[in-house]
Amino acid sequence: MRHRSWLAAIAASLLAVGCATPAPSDYAQEQPVLDLARYFNGELTAHGLFTDRSGRVARRFVVAMKGSWNGDEGVLEEDFTYSDGRTERRVWRLKKEPGGRYRGTAADVVGTATGQAAGNALQWRYTLRLAVVGKTYDVQFDDWMYLIDDRAMINRAVMSKFGIRLGEVTLAFIKK
Repeated sequence: MRHRSWLAAIAASLLAVGCATPAPSDYAQEQPVLDLARYFNGELTAHGLFTDRSGRVARRFVVAMKGSWNGDEGVLEEDFTYSDGRTERRVWRLKKEPGGRYRGTAADVVGTATGQAAGNALQWRYTLRLAVVGKTYDVQFDDWMYLIDDRAMINRAVMSKFGIRLGEVTLAFIKK
């Protein structure tokens, strides 16, 4: 009986550790410090891909980006070109808030995106309205951006619906 209790305690501990997720504060000491107003100011290019639940690359794309800021408010224009030739445009309106927090809106974002930066990282969460074969779906994004140096940043986003993981988007940003 005591053996079962001990095994149950170990299993519960492993489950709790396995469910732990990183927080922006975990990166507070990392350098260089990510400031979206500084990084997303001017022209950038991003190369990305979407992998489905099985890990298969389902889409590849390039994003031409241009950011501009006026104080704590910024506009980030994104022009996507997919490997099949399709194009898409998203314009973010961003707001830098105290304590490393950010807010953002875009035409295909449901409500307001929220972000928290610390050190070289930013966690960015939002619901995106996606058009797929004539229908629209609201899907949640949990984005993590990591500044590598003054020019390069890596972005990994998990896309889900009803808590079910649909796939991942991976991007490599290069500032011109």
